[in-house]
Amino acid sequence: MQVESFRVFRDLVETKSFSRSASLNGITQSAVSQQLRSIEQRLRVPLLERTSKQFALTREGQLLYEASREIISHYQRFQHQLEEMRNIISGTIRLVAVPSVGIHELPPHIKEFLRAFPQVKVQVDYRRSNEVYESVADGDADVGFVAFPAPRKGLKVETFKKDTLHIIASPGHPLAKKGSVALADLAQFKIVSLAPEMPTRQGLDKILAARGLKFQPKMEFDNVETLKSAVEIDAGVAFLPKTVVAAELAAGSLVTVPHGGPEIIRPLGVVSRASRVVSPAVKRFLRALKGSKGNGTADSVGSVAD
Repeated sequence: MQVESFRVFRDLVETKSFSRSASLNGITQSAVSQQLRSIEQRLRVPLLERTSKQFALTREGQLLYEASREIISHYQRFQHQLEEMRNIISGTIRLVAVPSVGIHELPPHIKEFLRAFPQVKVQVDYRRSNEVYESVADGDADVGFVAFPAPRKGLKVETFKKDTLHIIASPGHPLAKKGSVALADLAQFKIVSLAPEMPTRQGLDKILAARGLKFQPKMEFDNVETLKSAVEIDAGVAFLPKTVVAAELAAGSLVTVPHGGPEIIRPLGVVSRASRVVSPAVKRFLRALKGSKGNGTADSVGSVAD
């Protein structure tokens, strides 16, 4: 059996999908089925329960899956060690991020990394927070980026940076004319916010609740781009990081409103698989990310490999 057959079978088991396994390995769905039949014929044992309505392995299939994981892990480690011995840092790094982080936070880090390693190609895809975790867990992405990171099974989650949520308003808003406001005074004004299911909204609500505050937004949006547009037309004030509204602040279409009390911190998380060997390029990227100027040391949020 070739290494590729072990990889295809491992991906088939982990994704429980012939089409996903095919996509991950750059082959057709029928090719996955053919490889599965070929392995079964070579080993002379069934690997999948054909009578089960759900995806289920036979005992022999489970044994092969465990062996496949080890074989692929050792083979990848061998490949990566060879690359490091030859000082070869190349290949493709697949990143997935929530838009507010991917669009506004990552570009300087990627630019700095590519300056040092121009042979590496970096792909960035944008997803909702729960989809970022899923993409990394499924192997569709090497590294993920989220706001208010939380531990997830099988994933290594770390805080790589912390930014501050500011009160953002249009220049004509009454709050824009004040030097500083108390957070409690915001109850007198319209507030627009992200949707309740979004981690940044949930994190903000918890921080405010800890300070004895609870606001009922007049409008809620599922992305920061629409949210800041609503603030620009004076639909209300919002809590946003400066990086997201940097262009608008520079153009004067939005302003920050200082407030009393501690800063409202939004941690940003980097997500990777706890059990998967990473390439030298990914390893160097993560190292560069954690060591970037002003980021400090990454804090572990959680890593659950079982």
